[in-house]
Amino acid sequence: MLKDLNIVEFANETASNSPAPGGGSIAALNAAIAASLLSMVANLTIGKKRYMDVNDRMEEIAAELVKYKDEFVDGIDKDANSFNGVMDAMKLPKETEEEKSIRSDKIQEGYKEAIDVPLGLGTKVTELYDYARELAETGNSNAITDVAVAVINIKSAVEGAFLNVIINLNSLKDENYRHELEEKMDAVRSIVAKNHEEIMKIVDEKLA
Repeated sequence: MLKDLNIVEFANETASNSPAPGGGSIAALNAAIAASLLSMVANLTIGKKRYMDVNDRMEEIAAELVKYKDEFVDGIDKDANSFNGVMDAMKLPKETEEEKSIRSDKIQEGYKEAIDVPLGLGTKVTELYDYARELAETGNSNAITDVAVAVINIKSAVEGAFLNVIINLNSLKDENYRHELEEKMDAVRSIVAKNHEEIMKIVDEKLA
């Protein structure tokens, strides 16, 4: 599995002529790194005298973020396998009109499955913003730049995931479904823009 590779092996596999890991898996990695960094900030706050009033909350945050991290790490392989349905459908027979129809329907189903994975990732990762904001405001100020890097990775995860959605949308025949997904992505992009600006402003103020 891709997630079990060490960093050098993962980078080498990404650099090879293998189609996976590709941009979608890297987006999942960005999400996992964001959750990991935020968990680190919480752990760097726990046990510090200056932050004892938020100690219990930081313990909660650290535990919750580990769950996000694990889910996003699993997403690395989940994305790599998300296109399998399309590939399998492409191999179906197409000699008769009935076979062509079945094959076409299966290909469309495959593309929808391939879209669901990055769409879910790009949406789910925005849940980290609440943690990032809280950690920027009340976490260990010595780790404020780690919060910033996490926020940057959240944005990268969303943008990377949605690019994978867009390229697969081009193969969908269902115009209503395409329009629905485009609206969903626009809504998420608005969440990203608002939170990224606001949290980075908190970071800048702490660094000033």
